[in-house]
Amino acid sequence: MKHPARRPLSWRKAAPAAPGTRIPAAAGAGFSLVETLVVLAIAAVLLGIAAPDLRALLRSQQLKAAAGDLLGAINLTRAQALARGRQVRLMPLDPAGRDWSRGWTVFQDSDGDGEPGPGDELIAVHGALAPGIATDFAFTSPAPPYYIAYNGAGRSCSETSSAAARWGTLSLFHGDAIRRIKINMLGRARVCDPARDTSCEGAAAPP
Repeated sequence: MKHPARRPLSWRKAAPAAPGTRIPAAAGAGFSLVETLVVLAIAAVLLGIAAPDLRALLRSQQLKAAAGDLLGAINLTRAQALARGRQVRLMPLDPAGRDWSRGWTVFQDSDGDGEPGPGDELIAVHGALAPGIATDFAFTSPAPPYYIAYNGAGRSCSETSSAAARWGTLSLFHGDAIRRIKINMLGRARVCDPARDTSCEGAAAPP
């Protein structure tokens, strides 16, 4: 005797739920409007609390990157002077020769006019720093144009004399954060933070 063919399991109907039984929500069901609004309100409050700290962290990272880039340019200037056996200069791109936040250039001053020009070899150029970063310069010669020069022996020198040492401090400010680049008489440069280093003196922060 043949038995009737059974239907595949996928065809079987689920038994109806007993009265009063709660049927669980389908997987992947979204939040209700009220739940979404509550989550958004909590997120807004937390963001408002964290915003000042995030801004301070961003300024600190921007300042750290700017100081690192400028230190790298100083080291490049010295290395190129040693490699060429000639004076190489680092200057701000500011036409007045004052504001390092507008960027800088490393060049070999072939024509001796003290600034980059058609007859000079440009070695590197760096664009403007992040908005809000201010700079100040305190070297043995306070008169502009501000520059950093190295002679063929790798010593920091003046524009008029490769034998005269020229040293001092470049300061960068961003919010409450400060970084300084100090160049000693031998021409060696280092970055310091006055909040952690009592010997990291330099120009006062702008008002």
